Amino acid sequence: MELTGRAAHPLSLGPPPVHLQFLEEQSRPSKHKGIGIRSLLRYGGGKRPNNRTILPFFKNNSVIPATCCAAKATTSTGAAAGDMLEVDLREIKDKCRKWNWKGRYAVNYFVSHSSSDPHASNPNRPPILLVHGFGASILHWRRNIRTLAESYTVYAIDLIGFGGSEKPVGFSYTMEKWAELILDFLDEIVQEPTVLIGNSVGSLACVIAAASASASGAEAESNNKALVRGLVLLNCAGGMNNKAITDDWRIKLFLPLLWLIDFLLKQRGIASAIFERVKQRDNIRNILLSVYGNKESVDEELVEIIMEPTCDPGALDAFVSIVSGPPGPSPVQLMPTVVSSSLPLLVLWGDEDPFTPLDGPIGKYFASLPSQLPYVTLFVLQGVGHCPHDDRPDLVHKKLLPWLDHI
Repeated sequence: MELTGRAAHPLSLGPPPVHLQFLEEQSRPSKHKGIGIRSLLRYGGGKRPNNRTILPFFKNNSVIPATCCAAKATTSTGAAAGDMLEVDLREIKDKCRKWNWKGRYAVNYFVSHSSSDPHASNPNRPPILLVHGFGASILHWRRNIRTLAESYTVYAIDLIGFGGSEKPVGFSYTMEKWAELILDFLDEIVQEPTVLIGNSVGSLACVIAAASASASGAEAESNNKALVRGLVLLNCAGGMNNKAITDDWRIKLFLPLLWLIDFLLKQRGIASAIFERVKQRDNIRNILLSVYGNKESVDEELVEIIMEPTCDPGALDAFVSIVSGPPGPSPVQLMPTVVSSSLPLLVLWGDEDPFTPLDGPIGKYFASLPSQLPYVTLFVLQGVGHCPHDDRPDLVHKKLLPWLDHI
């Protein structure tokens, strides 16, 4: 489904919903057994809560530490991959580099050129920067890098606190800092106008970065405006965590529980126990199964991609800071600044996303833009969940590549 259109000015809506984070036990049998914490991010504000019983954090279940192990250096198989040009994880890891952000923090990034001369075959095509979502990393783009790199120089980055990037103890994680990281990376490493492609909170970080790049003023004009060439959003999040919700009665109903979660996460022992349960292999697998439309895409390699960084020093602190920290600005508040610069925008949305559903306030807002703005394009991807690029990469590439050819 493609929606395009025109309007004199962007639509302005109220603050959006985002992920309600709670711990729950199923009140009826499930095909996904053994999950003590069914999902951290289960309710996206657009669907009615189910009748599962919400319980305190601890039951009689024992806390079993996760087993940390390296991601497998094999290429996954199955119908999910189809005829995609998938990159071996070891190949991605071997090509990763370190960038010292602000002279203090080690940030992991990847670059793949379309040829030995980065711009020999396509001198007019902009580079691409891939920005992952919550709990993910560069490796989450395993099914996209090679296809995109056939025609473009592809960069990918691990946001600080995730993947192979540093997870500094005491660091205060915010959406604004991730956006600042993106802009600094473009300025210092890429050094030319770039198309930003983000998923989930990575999309929101790209929106904030693009809004900053589009902001008026001499400083923004000289430093940032030329850094962003286009913007691609894959199921954009409404905030870093549930506190972005202010106008949805379904979220307000659970506010006391959310406050309790935040309070308990401030207790180091409790936070550690919760994190140990969250990062268990079975829990990660079941969370992924709940947010992917194509279940065959949830392979053991994907579970390892999410699980491995949770064993890094500082991973617990990052988890607590992100879940309990400020939600950051909403995309609804930022998009008027972004679209005022006529920046080309492609929105790809999986219609089976339980986090940010298409019929929720965030989904509805983005669905409304193409009918009002000629440079905004939306494709709804049928049967696809919260991570379209890994869920159904073939559908994403089918819409993304022609759009890239015309910006």
